[in-house]
Amino acid sequence: MLTSIRLTNWINQINSLRHLCDMTNWSICSLMKPKIQALDRERELPDDSYIVSKTDMKGRIIYANRIFQDMAQYTEKELLNIQHNIIRHPDMPRGAFKLVWDTIASGQEVFAYVKNLAKDGKYYWVFANITPDRDAKGAITGYLSVRRKPRRDALAIIEPIYHQMLSIEQQYPAKTQMDYSIGFFVDALSSKGVSYEEFILSI
Repeated sequence: MLTSIRLTNWINQINSLRHLCDMTNWSICSLMKPKIQALDRERELPDDSYIVSKTDMKGRIIYANRIFQDMAQYTEKELLNIQHNIIRHPDMPRGAFKLVWDTIASGQEVFAYVKNLAKDGKYYWVFANITPDRDAKGAITGYLSVRRKPRRDALAIIEPIYHQMLSIEQQYPAKTQMDYSIGFFVDALSSKGVSYEEFILSI
């Protein structure tokens, strides 16, 4: 009887954790990600290849094309119904993802340079276009992401920015770190008199 009660409690705790993960893309979800040692080894996306994926409203993968599977080194079974942040690289600032998420959640498309982490520890860069999927009534039902190989000169510009944002985040508690890193990025763009979209599409 005691074993049965403990098992029931354990199942309830797991379900509660999953529910919390559904409500956020950040720290709770990371608890359920596989522990992967990031390597300083790059896997390049071929020039003529496009990574395509779809997620539901909560960021869970519902479609991943073969190129996605090959680059991330996960099988389709390993990816489906899993949070898209399974490929998040530790070099990526949380603020960058919040900018993306806030934009698409408002119904707008967004472009972004993203460094991803494959299952084998290698990294790969992509230039992503993410757009909301809508039903017949115009309501957002999920998100479509199409990624291609980024230009090296663009990465030379964006990497130092991400590095600075990450450095800023490491100086503050988790609750406020994104606000400070985003503030840095927004201030830098304002000083140049450009919007985020203008900057991303110009580099």
